[in-house]
Amino acid sequence: MEASAMPHLGQAASAACTMATSFLAPVKTERQIYENSMLEDDPNANSVVPNSSEDRVKPRWGPNHKGAQELANLYSGGKRIQEVICFSVCIILMSLNILFILVRIKLENLSSIVLAAFCGIITADFISGFAHWAADTWGSIEIPIIGKNFLRPFREHHIDPTSITRHDFIETNGDTFAVTIPVLCKLSWDFFCLSEFEIQKKFFWICFWYQLTIFVALTNQIHKWSHTYFGLPSYVIWLQEYHIILPRRHHRVHHVAPHETYFCITTGWLNWPLEKLRFWYILEYIIERITGYKPRDDDMKWAQKRS
Repeated sequence: MEASAMPHLGQAASAACTMATSFLAPVKTERQIYENSMLEDDPNANSVVPNSSEDRVKPRWGPNHKGAQELANLYSGGKRIQEVICFSVCIILMSLNILFILVRIKLENLSSIVLAAFCGIITADFISGFAHWAADTWGSIEIPIIGKNFLRPFREHHIDPTSITRHDFIETNGDTFAVTIPVLCKLSWDFFCLSEFEIQKKFFWICFWYQLTIFVALTNQIHKWSHTYFGLPSYVIWLQEYHIILPRRHHRVHHVAPHETYFCITTGWLNWPLEKLRFWYILEYIIERITGYKPRDDDMKWAQKRS
């Protein structure tokens, strides 16, 4: 009986190993990364393995790419003013709300605050992925207002990934700070209008929404750090190495053309499970079937403007 069971156990083990190898296989191989993405840690390199003679003359990525130059020139003075205003309003509201929260913290609330922080950072990672996927995959620069002001940075970033490292703090973070303003306004309204009892009753959710705004606001700064290979503070490198925030090597997977995976850029914790669930692929399939629009069509047009 034991002897007859041995072949079955061996087959089961073999099947389990095959399944594990398939399931745990990397989303992008090292070769795919080398051949289809910009070598960011070498400022003079465009790619590790040029695939054709054209690649040696017409850069696929980087500041010399014609499409990247055109997109960079679309950054306007009006957009800058919007970023400065949104950043200033966000900082004022964040400062006001943290004061309201600090005066109400009690010892019994500490565990709720920690749990709210964890839920906030997971939610921020998903929001960053969804917003990143939507802006990368759909729409066009030609769309009035939205195109040049909000989709343009996503198009530029794919063909010149290290351009984000040349942006100052306002240009890098203006939009992520802006999207937190409605939530911060609602929190301020609650603090002014609700009774102390009502505030304490919903204190977990107040902490959750407040910490979510912080993680969302800092998402693009974390993203910028994932493209910065020189001069990072030691604490940032430590956070990246322990995958508390988005690591550089992890984010390289997204920058393998055609940029169809690993969209979450706050921590990147959700990238692997969402990829294994084929979450983005299923969404794209449904939208394409309903609308007829092809994912990343506009992104590809800009990538082809090589010279």
